Amino acid sequence: MLAATAVALPPTAGAAVPTGFTDTLAIGGLSSPTAVSFAADGRVFIGEKSGLIKVYDSLADTTPTTFADLRPQTQDFWDRGLLGLALDPQFPTRPYVYALYTYDAVPGGTHPRWGDQCPTPPGATDQGCVVTARVSKLTMGAGGTMTAEQPLITDWCQQYPSHSIGTVAFGPDGALYVGGGDGASFNFTDYGQVGNPCADPPSPAGTNLTAPTARGGALRSQSVRRPSGEPVTLDGTIIRIDPDTGAGLPGNPFASSTDANARRVIAYGMRNQFRFGFRPGTEELWAGDVGWNTWEEINRVADVNDATAENFGWPCYEGGGRQGGYDGANLDLCESLYTGAGQTAPHYTYNHSAKVVASDPCPTGGSSISGIAFESTSNYPAAYDGALFFADSSRGCIWAMQTTNGLPDPAKLVPFVTGVNVPVQVTTGPGGDLFYIALGAGQLRRVSYTGANQAPTAVATATPQSGAAPLTVQFSGTGSTDPDPGDVLGYAWDLDGDGQYDDSTSATPTHTYTTQATVTVGLRVTDQAGASGTATVTVTVGAPVAQDPVPVIDTPTAPLNWTVGQTVPFTGHATDPQDGALPASALSWRLSIQHCAANGTCHEHVVQNWSGIASGSFVAPDHEYPSYLELSLTATDSSGRSVTTTRRLDPRTVQLTFATNPSGLQLSVGGTAQATPFTRTVIVGSNNSISAPSPQPGPLFFRYRFANWSDGGAQTHNVVAPATATTYQANFSLCAC
Repeated sequence: MLAATAVALPPTAGAAVPTGFTDTLAIGGLSSPTAVSFAADGRVFIGEKSGLIKVYDSLADTTPTTFADLRPQTQDFWDRGLLGLALDPQFPTRPYVYALYTYDAVPGGTHPRWGDQCPTPPGATDQGCVVTARVSKLTMGAGGTMTAEQPLITDWCQQYPSHSIGTVAFGPDGALYVGGGDGASFNFTDYGQVGNPCADPPSPAGTNLTAPTARGGALRSQSVRRPSGEPVTLDGTIIRIDPDTGAGLPGNPFASSTDANARRVIAYGMRNQFRFGFRPGTEELWAGDVGWNTWEEINRVADVNDATAENFGWPCYEGGGRQGGYDGANLDLCESLYTGAGQTAPHYTYNHSAKVVASDPCPTGGSSISGIAFESTSNYPAAYDGALFFADSSRGCIWAMQTTNGLPDPAKLVPFVTGVNVPVQVTTGPGGDLFYIALGAGQLRRVSYTGANQAPTAVATATPQSGAAPLTVQFSGTGSTDPDPGDVLGYAWDLDGDGQYDDSTSATPTHTYTTQATVTVGLRVTDQAGASGTATVTVTVGAPVAQDPVPVIDTPTAPLNWTVGQTVPFTGHATDPQDGALPASALSWRLSIQHCAANGTCHEHVVQNWSGIASGSFVAPDHEYPSYLELSLTATDSSGRSVTTTRRLDPRTVQLTFATNPSGLQLSVGGTAQATPFTRTVIVGSNNSISAPSPQPGPLFFRYRFANWSDGGAQTHNVVAPATATTYQANFSLCAC
């Protein structure tokens, strides 16, 4: 099915917080912000996904300076981009900024390789546009901008466009800590069977790996357990390095290794530990690991300076149990873990289908843990002392895990901020307040505590509210009230409708409008404790015509049921009441995939952006079902007004049935195992991993060994979903095993 909607861009993040707290805009107008770091001198550094790093003189600064432009070497595609940012603890005495970004180069290569796209072939979710990642030390010059980039490490081979890198942060010991994901497929059980472009053992690049000996794909997260002499990768690890050289530090668990990467590793076995942080006053590192289909994890490294390298088990484990897809593939690296040391268990997990807190308003289904921070030095109520805050970008929520005897306690969870527009980082900042990045709104926001103080109610009036130009309007905010006796209110007006409360601080300002327009005037009132309220009033000057441009997606038009790998052309145009027909340079496009859960909740992955074109095409990507594509066209007129129209594109699906002989045995499809027979709905053309665990118990207490598949494939192999319903049967034979 195909649908189209039009909306104004961008929405402002609106969120709910507990009584006594306020959620306010700290910095807005950002383009896909991903990371923030606060300097002791008041400066604020913000990284955007494209590779830009902006610096603000303070939280009050509205005109940032571009500190660094890393866009030429950063691949901004799907979940790749500039994702991590940290300042030297002695900044600005040591004038260094550390950036962690997806490097647009193949292993051993130089940028640019792909740009901010992935052509077909090789296809983003087919063979994959292989890239790496880089952590760099950037030097700030006297002018306040970057004067040099020193790459510390280039590694983290990534075949597929998610599970890239995430956090770079300084620990209490002055060491630099860096995390990166597995770079593997999010659609199928990936052990390197699709081209093996990262040259994972036991075969060279270009050779498809096979179970049970494969050690590629998601198994890169277990690379420190490879046989002696095989290369260790940084995928799925957290590393501890010298911030000046990138070398692993003495005292690391594998410090005596001959492998430079092994010497860096302090924890491994993670899928996508996008965010981590340190518990104040300790040597503990806490990491949120994004799961596959079932579990999100919070993992704890008890002491980053000890000789233990925690193995959190991915991909052999997800949550506290075996991962069905990888268990079913009978992979040697997993089987030896199951019969050996096992995993370091998560401190806390939550299921994708369950609430984090039974009473919270956050949706279930899709889940992506996306922020970790600890309370420290705030004026928050005592119940929050030392609390662990964590965010989920798919659910749009932030929770607090309050403590028992100083340690975050999963039995003491409370919702903290709900209704957030894609939170991708939480951190503490000035005053000890919690700050968070709302990527979807392009904002940095702040959560403050005003105690028993209650927020004022803003009331704005305009006299007259309409008339011919020039129109002089008398405004008044004197009707605003505060429920706390004796509170004195301050006033800030946005008289020109630009969204900034910077035009007057009078309670009763006057403003003259000289051109025809409809202006939304804003008033913000703030009491002496910092609590605020806002109100708007509309002023109509003359008889203004419609101001907004009108974008139209011309094609695709009819209901389009796409299949994986299909080339989909698109065309569009826009008109504007003032400018007439808008040129292609006024148009921009966005393709995203909505990843949905069985209960219908969805979260967005931006696939690709195009600017300055009226037509183009894309190749439909592979993804688990349920999911659908959204194609958006934004038109921007000469005055800067923008409107977006969005079209939903649903896939063509097919039912695949899985059976065994005898019936009732277990098969693994994708990431889950199930007793046969069962049916899965998948997208036509999608790549699906299937495994027949062997040996396994069956009817009447007999045991059975795998014999063959009906399609002639190996015990563990991938199938491309055909256009018509198909049954895949695994045949077993009795065994004395």
